[in-house]
Amino acid sequence: MSAGAWRVVGILLAVVLVLAAGAALGGWMASRHYRPLLDTAQAELATVKAGRDNLEALAGEQGRKLGDLVLAGQERERRAAQAQADAKELAQHDYASANRLLQERTGSDPAPAAESIIDQELGL
Repeated sequence: MSAGAWRVVGILLAVVLVLAAGAALGGWMASRHYRPLLDTAQAELATVKAGRDNLEALAGEQGRKLGDLVLAGQERERRAAQAQADAKELAQHDYASANRLLQERTGSDPAPAAESIIDQELGL
């Protein structure tokens, strides 16, 4: 190899070393600049994930409680319908007695007949 070729190789090697040193220095400077930002972003991400998990748990619990309320409402509705049917059945005898007493009375106006029946029931 001639001296000129060694000179070109030396210059190329120097350029490569300068570029490598520049890249290393640039990477080091970038890491020093962006590391605090990345650490802050990681901390915020952890906080947000914890908040999301908490909200998911609360939403699940709220859904379960809402389901319980719906079932309780349906049960109350069923019991109320049964109580209404039982009351109607128990009152049937009283309605039949009242109708029988009204039918026993004769007259054109039902008001005096009803008044008489009520007075008789109350013992007046």
